Amino acid sequence: MNKITTIKELRKKINSFPRVRIAVLPTPLQEVPRFSEALGGPRILIKRDDLTGLAFGGNKTRMFEFLLAKAKEEGADTIVGGAGVQSNYSRQLAAACNRLGLEAHLVLRRIRGKKDDNIQGNLLLDLLAGASVHIISANEEEQRKAIYDLAVKLKKMGKRPFVVRMANDSDLTPDVIAYVECFCEIVEQCDEVGINPSRLYLASYDSTQAGLELGRAALGSDVRIMGFAPAVWKAKAVDLITRYANQAAERLDLSCRFNVKDIYNTTDYVGKSYGIPTSTGIKMIKLMARTEGIFLDPVYTSKAMSGLYDHIQRGELTSEDIVIFLHTGGNPALFAYQEELDMEELKNHLDYD
Repeated sequence: MNKITTIKELRKKINSFPRVRIAVLPTPLQEVPRFSEALGGPRILIKRDDLTGLAFGGNKTRMFEFLLAKAKEEGADTIVGGAGVQSNYSRQLAAACNRLGLEAHLVLRRIRGKKDDNIQGNLLLDLLAGASVHIISANEEEQRKAIYDLAVKLKKMGKRPFVVRMANDSDLTPDVIAYVECFCEIVEQCDEVGINPSRLYLASYDSTQAGLELGRAALGSDVRIMGFAPAVWKAKAVDLITRYANQAAERLDLSCRFNVKDIYNTTDYVGKSYGIPTSTGIKMIKLMARTEGIFLDPVYTSKAMSGLYDHIQRGELTSEDIVIFLHTGGNPALFAYQEELDMEELKNHLDYD
């Protein structure tokens, strides 16, 4: 049986882990009434983790407070990681390394072919931050090998490398803990404004949702967490979320445990592939920007918002409901997706003298 804890007790457990303070926390909880009205749906509030304060913000900055503290504790002076070329993780990693005096090396995989060679969006920011960037055409396993091969090379050069995900993802407890704390913030902020949301929507494939699920269970919250995977990959999101939530529960000495039936995470809104925007996602980007002045990203949050939109269209949510949408960031990628954002429609708003 799960023993319910308090926010104070949970924060004490979280603060027992090594940590470096690089994020601006807590992030705001902002209501978006014009967007809600445009959708004809529930009362929507956005948890603004796009405003974590480092390198244009995003959910990874929270995670690096714990992950890079672990790296420094192990004596690392160099961080090696990688993902897609337009990776939000890599952009925030490069910036976080600079804050902490660590060297950053990124092995980035092409997702959209030669388009990804354009120095724009997150890639531009990686380079401005001074990270050493290696762009490759490879599958995920080949990329993983390339990351570890680079770490071996750097070690032979006298560096002390620490490998982060995607290569080193057997235990993502530092990432998960960060979002246990985020759930604490959400509960406190909802209490402050006197609301009791029924659902929490987000884009997540693993650790972000795992942390929220663990926070929800530990605090005994009845909010339903609705996760939207950004891709269909070999490992199922529900399996990863379950595994990482259970690992972190053990590390935090919490009694709650999870199995896959406890988790809602769907790939229904991925579209063609990871990194390829959907038409509904682009619609949500424009609607949010034009009603609230908030930008969603083309890879993650716009697809999760497509799910929220569809749930409204199907009558799962009404104007009587209150929902939270976790904005996990990713906005710089917009600049690398000009073609996909329907330039002809955008030009309708443009007039030259």
